[in-house]
Amino acid sequence: MQAQPLAIPEVVLFTPKVFGDERGFFFESFSERAFQEATGLSVAFVQDNHSKSSYGVLRGLHYQLAPKAQGKLVRVVQGAVFDVAVDIRRSSPTFGQWVGALLSADNKQQLWVPPGFAHGFVTLSDTAEFLYKTTDFYSPEHERCILWDDPQIGVDWHFADQPTLSAKDRLGIPLCNAEVFA
Repeated sequence: MQAQPLAIPEVVLFTPKVFGDERGFFFESFSERAFQEATGLSVAFVQDNHSKSSYGVLRGLHYQLAPKAQGKLVRVVQGAVFDVAVDIRRSSPTFGQWVGALLSADNKQQLWVPPGFAHGFVTLSDTAEFLYKTTDFYSPEHERCILWDDPQIGVDWHFADQPTLSAKDRLGIPLCNAEVFA
């Protein structure tokens, strides 16, 4: 498995070695050893989530506050999305900056989004199925949402149309008013 730190080096893009022939393919989708070598972290994933979204659905920018902050290892098993992580650690030199990656069933890449980052994605294919491994359980009272189009962050979603948002995501707040990490 190849690991590539992105412009914000705590966010890591994983590309597996895929073995394929006329029968199909095989790849190791997670290795604790490879993850630890790439990130320097020993984490326990406690919950797996699976979502399906239609074209143009944008989910995010979501995060959970401490003590229920979540790290997420995310991947797409059907379709394609543009996936984004935003640094919301006030003491970080990259506070308010974002990185993104195209995740698809074809490229089989995964993105590690550490605690202290808001996360979101937009669906670029007719539908997409998205898997999340999380380091803490879902906690509604700790969940927060930053505006997907906050001009202070300036995410380029690689999507020209108006996205479809949930009622909760339409209520996201600007980063300047958000509860963030120290």
